[in-house]
Amino acid sequence: MKTLATLSLIIFTIFFTSCDETKKVIDVAGSVQLTGSYTVSALNGKKLVDTTNPTFTLSALDNSVRGTTGCNSIFGNYTLDLYSLSFGDLAVSEKMCMDKNIMKSERDFLDALNNTGSYTLDNGILTLYSKTDRSVLLNAKKDTNN
Repeated sequence: MKTLATLSLIIFTIFFTSCDETKKVIDVAGSVQLTGSYTVSALNGKKLVDTTNPTFTLSALDNSVRGTTGCNSIFGNYTLDLYSLSFGDLAVSEKMCMDKNIMKSERDFLDALNNTGSYTLDNGILTLYSKTDRSVLLNAKKDTNN
């Protein structure tokens, strides 16, 4: 009986350790897949037509995000867990931008990052979804030069 209990404990430990390792591999693979630079093409379902579209770069090495809102610079961190994606508190420079359209895009872009709950990456298009209702917050095209 003692041997059976020990054997069961060993099998139980191996099973749960391997599940944890599999999850880590999936998380790393997802983070590597997301690594790259992106140009935002739509916010809240509306295409951006301005030449100062927000851009950002995701790095799997340190789970960092860096970019520009079209006027101000941003940097911070992101957390990835399977298909769940969220951004931590972002630091933003505080330049005054005179163009009201750029300022609106900046607010919408920052709101999209702050409200992200999940994502898809399909044919080089990153789509960020709301953490509350899965509505599309942002579409961004991955730079193929990375």
